[in-house]
Amino acid sequence: MTNPLVLHNQVAPDQVSLDLAIVGLGRWGHHLLRNFLALPEARVVALVDPDRQRLHDLCDRFGLAGTVACYDSWTEAIAHPGLDAAVIATPASTHYPMIKAALEQGLHVLSEKPLTLEHATSDALVQLAAGRQRQLMVDHTYLFHPAVQRGRELCPELGMLRYGYAARTNLGPVRPDADVFWDLAIHDISILNHWLGMQPTAVAACGQAWLQTQPQANAASGLSDTGWLRLIYDRGDRSHPLEVMVHISWANPDKQRRLALVGDRGTLVLDESPQANPLTLYRGQFQTQAYPFVPIGPQVEAIAIASNEPLREMCRHFLQCVAVNQPSPISSGQLATDLVRLMVAITAAVETGTTIVV
Repeated sequence: MTNPLVLHNQVAPDQVSLDLAIVGLGRWGHHLLRNFLALPEARVVALVDPDRQRLHDLCDRFGLAGTVACYDSWTEAIAHPGLDAAVIATPASTHYPMIKAALEQGLHVLSEKPLTLEHATSDALVQLAAGRQRQLMVDHTYLFHPAVQRGRELCPELGMLRYGYAARTNLGPVRPDADVFWDLAIHDISILNHWLGMQPTAVAACGQAWLQTQPQANAASGLSDTGWLRLIYDRGDRSHPLEVMVHISWANPDKQRRLALVGDRGTLVLDESPQANPLTLYRGQFQTQAYPFVPIGPQVEAIAIASNEPLREMCRHFLQCVAVNQPSPISSGQLATDLVRLMVAITAAVETGTTIVV
């Protein structure tokens, strides 16, 4: 059995805080640790990682040496005395047993996305959380980005939506547990669903695996590192559905993080490029709907955006949901489960080359 170093952080008696264990201290777990340490509503009391050197390095970096319990076993960590919640930042294939055990232990859970890689296991976790009256939330961080939140408010100004497009490419980081659709496209899908207030009713997709070509449990033809996705949103008029094309890649050094919705009165662009404004509204329309189609009113409006760190806001929101024991209205386990169901359909579309009705 692991012998943890335990000495709880000191908290003012009148300050309500929740005791957290953070499971997994890789690239994303490190950021979660940094943000929870900055929030007075949280008290990080346990850290979990199989790499002991990583544990000690992070404790030194954040001045935690001797003030938290360090475990290399998550099963021991979730039994830590007085624990209120577990933050899971491990590979997606490990999520189900960890989250299930944590909920059964009576803990609230924040999980890195995706919740799981199967709809049935995600749904089972949602039902378990509800039955135990515990909060299950998933870290779809973009939903807490000020530009994404402001963008939803601006969508009505685009008029009748016509189509959308997105690109999310870079040279890595490559994941060994999920393909590029599950890793990257899920961001754009969550943003689009948030903006539109609906989910796609059908999907089509194709992918290419150059880097990890061996068949996987959840990908018979290997893990796609580049893909093209077509999302079809039924707005009640089947003759004019809204379609969005998404390109994603781990194998393209031309880094892009751009999403746009196009309407008959303008286009809304979310762009994370360093040289770009995060959110821009391009206004303009045609004077008439007959030739010669004269454009009128072209304007470019850079939308002012708050400088809040999305991950910090997500962490704070989780703590607030736990404090009142109410599901997140933004990124609940149910929303995450709906996204998993959609991602499973996208995987099927890649494997079969067909359009899948969701």
